[in-house]
Amino acid sequence: MVESVKIGVAGLGTVGVGVLKILEAHGGLLESRSGVKLEVTAVSSRDRTKDRGVSLDGMTWYENASDMATDNNVDIILELIGGSDGIAKDLCEKALEAGKSVVTANKALLAVHGTALAEQAEAHNVTIAYEAAVAGGIPIVKALREGLSGNAISRVYGILNGTCNYILTEMEETGGEFESILKEAQDLGYAEADPSFDIDGVDAAHKLAILTSLAYATPVDFDKVYIEGITSVTADDISYATELGYRIKLLGVARRTDKGIEQRVHPCMVRKDTSIANVSGVFNAVVAEGDSVDSTVYVGRGAGEGPTASAVIADVIDIAAGRLTPTFGVPVVKMKPIPSVSIEDHVGCYYVCLTVYDKPGVIADVSAVFRDEDISIESLLQRGRSEQEAVPVILVTHEVKEASLVRALAKIEKFDHSVARPRMIRIVSL
Repeated sequence: MVESVKIGVAGLGTVGVGVLKILEAHGGLLESRSGVKLEVTAVSSRDRTKDRGVSLDGMTWYENASDMATDNNVDIILELIGGSDGIAKDLCEKALEAGKSVVTANKALLAVHGTALAEQAEAHNVTIAYEAAVAGGIPIVKALREGLSGNAISRVYGILNGTCNYILTEMEETGGEFESILKEAQDLGYAEADPSFDIDGVDAAHKLAILTSLAYATPVDFDKVYIEGITSVTADDISYATELGYRIKLLGVARRTDKGIEQRVHPCMVRKDTSIANVSGVFNAVVAEGDSVDSTVYVGRGAGEGPTASAVIADVIDIAAGRLTPTFGVPVVKMKPIPSVSIEDHVGCYYVCLTVYDKPGVIADVSAVFRDEDISIESLLQRGRSEQEAVPVILVTHEVKEASLVRALAKIEKFDHSVARPRMIRIVSL
């Protein structure tokens, strides 16, 4: 009988150090839950001299993390390096080839190479586990793969990036513009020095691609995710959303339709009385809708040392206890490609902001364009009156196909009285 499981940790940043702290603080508890002693025997990181506040005594240090994959004194590899390629991918492939299960927090790697890695894991009777890769401490992977396995999932959506949620929350509460709030988020450590992966929606899209595969037993296909970030959201948009009874959130949405699967990440207006509208700050939230359970909601911290390390440890315990499941819930051979639905075919209601000179006939011209594209207006707001200065005109549409609205706004942008590119935000019914 195995008395201990030996762990190799690649990456001693925030999450890696958090894992070591949990193993040190709760060793006895974790042993009782896994049935074996969990022991870190090898580590790797870029800076060997850095004081991380945890003891590395007795652990083999690897300058090259991928060499850890063939260490006979390592049973499970924790890949906490990050990045969709390079050393992280090389380490995972070598570990799986050597018959070692892998635990990772690397959503980019899984979004791009997840299906191939899952196939490799199955070929060697091991697994790649990744609860920490999506929504930090929220156990959404286990919820979809196991807890909701008796359901046909119709839709999975959520706030998948805490940085964006913090920025949008602060914009609403302070009235500040995007750039100033982003700077504050960077100063507080909620946003990276280069925040593009977060604010451009890429981080959320990586996570959504993984959730889509779990929910619908289809190969991971990051390239099919429509991605739109929050950089174009203005303080005025936030203010008008409030007036209309909405909040703006960056959501990732995966939905099964008669034509296939929608996978989209973009700013959304959601009613203030919905549960997801009231998830604020750096918190994440995921909603999964199944035919038997209806709607289930999961809320928690999506990043940080404790929550993410907690998710890593949960996967380690499962593997140590012998609870191995297919990476995406079903064997790769049973995963079926499903047609992707283009964002142009999306049908819904929209918020539209036009910036125009307030001259006679402007609204008539706009209405004529909307009429020609078969777009019906639910409401219209106009603030101010000036033929010399541009004024905002706010429209809310009834349900319309996105391609029709895009054509209409392209025509309106060419009007002599239009002084800025029209903005639109999708209104999501939850």
